[in-house]
Amino acid sequence: MAENPLTRTQSTSDARFEATEQALESITDAATQHAADPKSTVHAPAHHDHSHAWLKRIFPQNSLEAWEAKMHMGNYVIDRQTSSKTFEAMSIYVRVGMHALYYGSQQEKALHWKRTQELLERQSRKMGAEYDKPESKEHIPVFIESFQLQPGLHELKQPDPTQYRTFNEFFARELREGTRPVEGEADPKVVSSPADCRLTAFETVDQATKYWIKGFGFTLEKLLGDAELARRLDGGAMVIARLAPQDYHRWHSPVDGKVLSITEIPGTYYTVNPQAINERGTLDVFCENRRSVMTVQRSNTGSPVAIIAVGAMLVGSVKYNPGIEVGAQVRKGQCLGAFYYGGSTVIIVYPRGEVTLDRDLVKNSTDQGCETLMKVGWRLGAGPA
Repeated sequence: MAENPLTRTQSTSDARFEATEQALESITDAATQHAADPKSTVHAPAHHDHSHAWLKRIFPQNSLEAWEAKMHMGNYVIDRQTSSKTFEAMSIYVRVGMHALYYGSQQEKALHWKRTQELLERQSRKMGAEYDKPESKEHIPVFIESFQLQPGLHELKQPDPTQYRTFNEFFARELREGTRPVEGEADPKVVSSPADCRLTAFETVDQATKYWIKGFGFTLEKLLGDAELARRLDGGAMVIARLAPQDYHRWHSPVDGKVLSITEIPGTYYTVNPQAINERGTLDVFCENRRSVMTVQRSNTGSPVAIIAVGAMLVGSVKYNPGIEVGAQVRKGQCLGAFYYGGSTVIIVYPRGEVTLDRDLVKNSTDQGCETLMKVGWRLGAGPA
């Protein structure tokens, strides 16, 4: 009797999924050894010879090579202050997570997407719980050394790393007041960066889907979970601020205004690395990931602005600061909340015609297909005219 092609496809898919599951388990298990350099475990560069050899021992023959031929191993970013372009290597856990999500035929993907969601949620919760343990503070000094964070410690409200009780407490570290001056603070027309981040900026949502968000299934309504809000923001500017693990992991308001609503939308924990966002033919991770949608009524126009905090691979939790609730007044540059361990993203959507984004940010995002390195409070644009 001839073998059923669907059975053969499922068997192949299962083998690849199990290899990916084993790889992620190995990475996160190694990361619990807090005295180890994080760049030798969960944050090891994916293109490093050691990482490549290690992956080849886990993945089935040919699957890794086929995937490598298709995908890049990192991303280029542009420094806004110097206009220089640099390459940032993709970390090993992002690479493995993307293997789980993107490798194989459409039929294979359909067979294991649900299992992938469950796997990534399990690993994210595992790391969140691990880094809440008191012994996780042993990871802080090697994390600082590995990502060369020492020069910026003076900016922190608590600059002494030994005073943090857990790694997650350090990961969500706070800045001293005045450390991030807000450009155009007194001008209500100016909008500012919500995070220390790698940022892309688009004049419209349609432009964002043309140049950046390539996965199928993305709609503004699905992202926001609100048809009426999507209608009001349709055609408006969109900013995507990606926070890498080494970044200051809090987000801030880009405008002055009043909090109208906060809606929690459950979801999974896919990576928000640009290689995932830019990949055609797979699901859109922004609309699939767990996220919190805040709307702020802008003080100078009365219009709603959407601020979406998107959790991602290995993110333990997303928490608002005390007092950030419906009805609260927020000022431009005010800290709204924190992401705990992992990478994450903040998306801002403005009403049509209300904000004109600065040309250099849009040009970097569209003409060069690159993110721009930004800091909290830096100017994004202004409007209405």
